[in-house]
Amino acid sequence: MAESAFAVNVPEAEPYVGALRSALDPTAKLGVPAHITVLYPFMSPERITAAILDQARSAFSEITSFAFRLANVSRFPGALYLEPDPEGPFIRLTEALVERFPRYLPYGGLHKSIAPHLTIAQAGEEEHNAAERQVVASLPPSGIQALCREVVLIENSSGRWRQMQAFTLPAANRLV
Repeated sequence: MAESAFAVNVPEAEPYVGALRSALDPTAKLGVPAHITVLYPFMSPERITAAILDQARSAFSEITSFAFRLANVSRFPGALYLEPDPEGPFIRLTEALVERFPRYLPYGGLHKSIAPHLTIAQAGEEEHNAAERQVVASLPPSGIQALCREVVLIENSSGRWRQMQAFTLPAANRLV
């Protein structure tokens, strides 16, 4: 069954994690670039109408663009990832969507809290250890600096993930 998701693409991270993601993250092989998931799973793509897109646009209209950095490598069981700092704006993006679409909880409601992250690898312990050493050695001293200016809606009805819609966030008076 086809799925959709909201995400923030992080092209600034690709030079540091792109090769590792290609080798160790199955979503990369399916066309998903380095990203931070905002809401997954979302509704089946064929159910997404102009009205649904308008509701999403409304949710994002309340959150301005923001700067963030990726400097800390962490782990979930089965996953190696980079933590965004600050994480608050990503959590607000998710909460704004859930407020409008309460049937669609982050990760299907499997986790009690929202933990924004950029997945590097979904593999075994040895692969994670090697990937972590590689990422830590390559990261700039201040981490990867990035800007979130938009959220994208992606879908996989063809078997590969592709962008359906981009939602530009309002400009902040001053990016932090």
